[in-house]
Amino acid sequence: MDALGFLFDELKSLKEQGLYRIPRVLAGEQKAHATFDGQDVVNLSSNNYLGLTTHPRLKQAALDAVETFGVGSGAVRTIAGTMDMHIQLEQKLAEFKHVDACLVFQSGFTANAGTVSCILGKEDVIVSDQLNHASIIDGCRLSRAQIKVYPHADMDGLRKALQEAEGRRVLVVTDGVFSMDGDIAPLPEVVEISKAAGAIVMVDDAHASGVLGANGRGTVDHYGLHGQVDIQVGTLSKAIGGLGGYVAGPQHLIDYLVQRARPFLFSTSHPPAVIAAASAAIDVLLEEPAIMETLWSNTEFFRAGLKELGFDTGASQTPIIPVIVGDEKQTMALADGLFAEGVFAQGIAFPTVQPGKARVRTIVTATHSRDELQYALDAFAKVGRELQIIS
Repeated sequence: MDALGFLFDELKSLKEQGLYRIPRVLAGEQKAHATFDGQDVVNLSSNNYLGLTTHPRLKQAALDAVETFGVGSGAVRTIAGTMDMHIQLEQKLAEFKHVDACLVFQSGFTANAGTVSCILGKEDVIVSDQLNHASIIDGCRLSRAQIKVYPHADMDGLRKALQEAEGRRVLVVTDGVFSMDGDIAPLPEVVEISKAAGAIVMVDDAHASGVLGANGRGTVDHYGLHGQVDIQVGTLSKAIGGLGGYVAGPQHLIDYLVQRARPFLFSTSHPPAVIAAASAAIDVLLEEPAIMETLWSNTEFFRAGLKELGFDTGASQTPIIPVIVGDEKQTMALADGLFAEGVFAQGIAFPTVQPGKARVRTIVTATHSRDELQYALDAFAKVGRELQIIS
């Protein structure tokens, strides 16, 4: 008897709800115009905001690192896997973020989950925005701290949660840019309210890294809040073009994470090519600011086009622009119809978003041409009218 036979029923249920999805397969480079499942499409599903996955400087840096250092580090950082280049990247990131120190993790997920679960325990309280990323949620659970969730970006809700928080320590944690809605956290208010309550403040800047702030320094820089946010988490996997995450903050935070953060202690460190490419990406952010200007110009063009067509783009303020449909099956039909027209934009439904809040999420990049974005808008218009999502 198959002990896992119950999963057939679960899979059947997903299919009946229209939620069963098979990942599309990319052939070739991750570009604004790419080939998925053998079809050439305008790619609106990639987190490659600045096109750095194929930037010549990053590719050359990665190739040079392989030639010089090989393909792997050979161990976890605390045993034998810390290389000069790991330290150099962390120093560069600390300077870039205007903080004392940084620590690179294997992914943004492990940076979030590893940090929250490391610095807090069951005597503590975590106050978390309702729409925070799954990695924050998992870190909260792993910490065994009491968890209080406030309604998304609701500052009265934050105040209430802090008033009710009774614990040894209190951490307030929020995404900087929310990954499914594209809105920006009201960080100045979060900081003011949290500091008045004596709470630690943590910001996950995964989708703000390389997108917001001067040269892509993130939400803290965007709002001019340097020195007021205790813990910043960033990513190397999205706008930076490679793989990994990092934690930025005071030196004693980083020192403690080196001693106790489980993902850092029990996973092999990044290979040389990844570290070298990330370092080159920071140089590009500092030396080629026109890339970010193009990103934002493209973003405003595409968002305005969707709104003019009558689509609901929610509270988006960034290159993450959701087309909110609500019904799960209709959302997936929109995504499939777009793909048939040559536009790849992922349908997103529960559990990634709340039931009844399904949407096709689009992400605009600096490397999209206006012709490609207009082509995508024309496809949205055609399929949206066929499905009676717009008139």
